[in-house]
Amino acid sequence: MSTMTESPKTASSGPGGTAGSAMIEADHLSKFYGEFVATKDVTFTVPKGEVVAFLGPNGAGKSTTMKMLTGFLTPTHGRAMIGGFDMSTHRLEAARLLGYLPENGPLYGEMTPRSFLAYCGAARGMDSSSLKDRMAYVADQCALTGVWEKAISKLSKGYRQRVGMAQAILHDPQVLILDEPSSGLDPNQTLQARELIRKLGQTKTILLSTHILYEVQAVATRVIMINSGRVILDGPVSALSGSVMELEQKFSQLTGGAKA
Repeated sequence: MSTMTESPKTASSGPGGTAGSAMIEADHLSKFYGEFVATKDVTFTVPKGEVVAFLGPNGAGKSTTMKMLTGFLTPTHGRAMIGGFDMSTHRLEAARLLGYLPENGPLYGEMTPRSFLAYCGAARGMDSSSLKDRMAYVADQCALTGVWEKAISKLSKGYRQRVGMAQAILHDPQVLILDEPSSGLDPNQTLQARELIRKLGQTKTILLSTHILYEVQAVATRVIMINSGRVILDGPVSALSGSVMELEQKFSQLTGGAKA
């Protein structure tokens, strides 16, 4: 049987948000493709300064929800809000507050990490001085200095994922939406990515999708679980507390992978 744990809803205090205000808002987000229902009435808020894990099996609607929140997909019904800005009416204002790492995000293979990030910064209107400083910061934080001048097409999947993370945090956004940030990383790189997310979570609002349940314990304070396009659990990480094996069993029970 599906389990639903209600968490308090935090109303947005307007564009930009203040401490405790909602920086990410999914308001009855639904996406239909003909008769196929990708998501149905997905509703949750993420207050400023919270790190939330967004869980669900493949095909549950996680990536679809994230694409609607970031403005890459238009909802059939409902609203997506970032920092108090409605994505349907104030997308540019919302985008200034937002960093997005899509799953298997597109990169320009002929570019190097340096030239790609310079291009992304210029596209965002960053001035040359701040862009230079931020490029140095993300090169260090995402461990890209060793491949800084190597063509992205020649990089491993793990390094390409790091380039994607670097572009997501380049403009120092208030909100980060990360779709499988550890995808393709080796164990050492995964630990580095978790440490970076923990560090970013001290000052930013983060929603991250992951299949690695240990990662939930390591970086998040709250869990939102989705299955068949609907939210089935929203509560503290303690709702899925226990060993990794117990977490896997709980996840399976809630998503229909095993009998309770």
